[in-house]
Amino acid sequence: MARTETRAEIRFILNGEDVALSDVAPDETLLDWLRLEQRLRGTKEGCAEGDCGACTVLVGRLSGGKLVYESVNACIRFVGSLDATHVVTIEHLKGKDGRLHPVQQAMVGFHGSQCGFCTPGFVMSLYGLWMRSPNPSDAEIEKALQGNLCRCTGYEAIMRAARAISDYGQAAKDPLLAEREQIAKRLTTLRDGRRVDIGEGKARLVVPASLDDFAEIYQAEPKATVVAGSTDVGLWVTKFMREISPVVFIGGIDELKFISEADGVITIGAGVTYTEAFALLADRIPTMGTLLNRLGGEQVRNMGTIGGNIANGSPIGDTPPPLIALGARLTLRRGAERRTIPLEDFFVAYGKQDRRPGEFVESVTVPLPAKDEKFAVYKVSKRRDEDITSTLGAFRLRLAEDGTVASIRIAFGGMAATPKRALAVEAALEGKPWTEATVEAALAAFESDFTPLTDMRASAEYRMLAAKNLLRRFFVETTGTRAPVQVGRAA
Repeated sequence: MARTETRAEIRFILNGEDVALSDVAPDETLLDWLRLEQRLRGTKEGCAEGDCGACTVLVGRLSGGKLVYESVNACIRFVGSLDATHVVTIEHLKGKDGRLHPVQQAMVGFHGSQCGFCTPGFVMSLYGLWMRSPNPSDAEIEKALQGNLCRCTGYEAIMRAARAISDYGQAAKDPLLAEREQIAKRLTTLRDGRRVDIGEGKARLVVPASLDDFAEIYQAEPKATVVAGSTDVGLWVTKFMREISPVVFIGGIDELKFISEADGVITIGAGVTYTEAFALLADRIPTMGTLLNRLGGEQVRNMGTIGGNIANGSPIGDTPPPLIALGARLTLRRGAERRTIPLEDFFVAYGKQDRRPGEFVESVTVPLPAKDEKFAVYKVSKRRDEDITSTLGAFRLRLAEDGTVASIRIAFGGMAATPKRALAVEAALEGKPWTEATVEAALAAFESDFTPLTDMRASAEYRMLAAKNLLRRFFVETTGTRAPVQVGRAA
């Protein structure tokens, strides 16, 4: 194998200026770098965990030959992940002639700010929306602002400002539009196909040049922390002060960012973000779209990856239970070797997965539900939006012609040390008539499958009751005996 060329600096564009950093810590956040080293203090620090949106900036990258801008949380985004990107902060929106950007002017005109602390984040999120959709619907506005919190203004004024950007979109061009063609050319130049390798030992960070390069690096450094979207690892640093070095940043590896469908199976590369997966999953498995819309805010969905959600093995990860219920399979890679296993077998115990040193998640294949199957996912959390899961149930059912249960797969998160199938409950249902009496009789089997814990999210008793009620809900919704109880926003 030919030796990969390397360089010892991160290169990206900050607003309009080229940046080259050869001295950067693996755990340095974009927010700290902007505020402390660049003195760009319009970007605020609020929660330091990706919840409040005060630190929102846009990061542009080349995707499929196009320049795509996404809102991200600077507080949990690492500088090491920015190679060949364009970082846009609130300071860049104001024109050289001193005039406000149309999105800023809308916030002023409709009194969308009081103390102003959260305002830059709202403006950046709305700017990202405005670029994608100059005439956004209320549903699009609400989705774009899920990850932005305001304590004093009240959201109605901000919503009025957001609605008004459609008028500005028709009447005025984006002052930054003219620079984007040039930015795309500059980013193309920055993508030079070389590995970034900075520092040594605990101070080392690496950005692989390709998927094969990553496999080689990780096989040689199996104890390195692999960072894709940093929506979880970012909190290890900002909240738990954990040591994560050395770090391998894989968010820019194009070979991991593919999603396709063939022969009734969707294949998702480990680097595909929730945002990138949304269109296909929501179209082919609608209830997955509903779930993804509740996974963090827009900034988190733009950064977090489905592969990362699986690989970190969290018992409350939102995507593993529905993927297990669908019969998903995982492709793991170590060096040039690959193996494929059922996703449910990947989770061995709390904090332990069936993954050898130097082995990583490369992709996941997801069989689509057949036309005669019923599939649903239900998430229970204290807040509807942008909240971690208390418990989450996924159900896949096929009925025989006589109304008996031909097959059923049930998986839960938040009920055990790992995402897990409810095998005893499944056994109590299979071959039986799909009736209320059958479902009620099967509820006792939950105690054989799960011994929930009590923590700050929910008590063990609550989790058990909620899990049983989710099976009841699935029965109600699949039989049509009562009014549907699925809650969702209008399109």
